[in-house]
Amino acid sequence: MNNLKRIFKMRGLEKLNDKGLGTIEVILILVVLIGLVIIFKDQLLDLITRIFAVISADSSKVMS
Repeated sequence: MNNLKRIFKMRGLEKLNDKGLGTIEVILILVVLIGLVIIFKDQLLDLITRIFAVISADSSKVMS
């Protein structure tokens, strides 16, 4: 970050406002995660279905 401030100062941009930078980063991470969920939707649904099937089978063993 120090190098970035030095570059901004050399170019006369030392008063650049970076208050919203954290918000933009969070939004970009969410966009990437949503994209991954959309791309791997079928695989995720299959995995979740198998996990709940195993949980159901194991819970019936515990209850009996």
